Amino acid sequence: MSTTSSFGENALLITENQTDPDPKAPTAGRRKVKRKTWHTVIWLIVLLALAAVVLYPLVWLFLSTFKPNAEFGQNQGLIPQNPTFDNYVKVMEGIAGTPMWKFFLNSLIIAVGSVIGTVVSSALAAYAFARIQFKGLGIFFAAMIGTLLLPFHVVIIPQYIIFNNLDMVDTFWPLLLPKFLATEAFFVFLLVQFIRQMPRDMDEAARIDGAGHLRIFWSIILPLIKPALITCSIFAFIWAWNDFLGPLLYLTSPENYPLPIALRLYNDASSGGADYGATVTASFIALVPVLLFFLVFQRFLVDGVATQGLKG
Repeated sequence: MSTTSSFGENALLITENQTDPDPKAPTAGRRKVKRKTWHTVIWLIVLLALAAVVLYPLVWLFLSTFKPNAEFGQNQGLIPQNPTFDNYVKVMEGIAGTPMWKFFLNSLIIAVGSVIGTVVSSALAAYAFARIQFKGLGIFFAAMIGTLLLPFHVVIIPQYIIFNNLDMVDTFWPLLLPKFLATEAFFVFLLVQFIRQMPRDMDEAARIDGAGHLRIFWSIILPLIKPALITCSIFAFIWAWNDFLGPLLYLTSPENYPLPIALRLYNDASSGGADYGATVTASFIALVPVLLFFLVFQRFLVDGVATQGLKG
């Protein structure tokens, strides 16, 4: 009986010691939480510093749109000394007899048309390389990859001669037509690698049910490669929007100029000196659609990267 009572008292003391620890005594758990907190604070400071370095040019560009033209070269800081909206008024009025909205519309037509042509043609070509067995598959695929090593400057003259003979110079066709012919080997290769990772079980099941290649591509492959298509769309839009050499080569009329060519007009020394305020403002306006396009489709891009490890 005494043994049982002694055991119960010891158990009660152990329970009390476990449930009522000394609050002043440091514990390993508290030290670990404090260490994690300091690590988080340090990483947050480092990330904020890196973000400030990366975003500084964009902030400087935005605030410089409010600087008068005479202030450039004298004030390199962020805050304008004499803020004004004259740069926006001047840019919206246009240059060379063409309003700003016309340059913007031309860039939008070229960029959207390039995205549609690149995505459609590259997806079809990638399906053919990844799913259809035909003679010379390896040779054609190697030739397509080889075009990645071919600089654009090598084919400028032959392409210009072709489009000039077709009477397409000073139109948007030389900038859009090649996009619908799967000439962007980088996007074709990207989609080929994406499609090859997919199992062929669904293709074979659809083929047993009587589906052809076009139906398999439209109903099975196309929905599954949506992340890759969005990735191609983002890069195609940015490249077409910022393209300078192509429009400079094929477009000769100011009313057909996109924004990159229009920026040169604001900074043309032969027209009486460079207008830095208008150039900076036009550059910022040209940058806004690219940022918005990326922010809108960023979620789909991240989802595509996150689902790359999912198979089956």
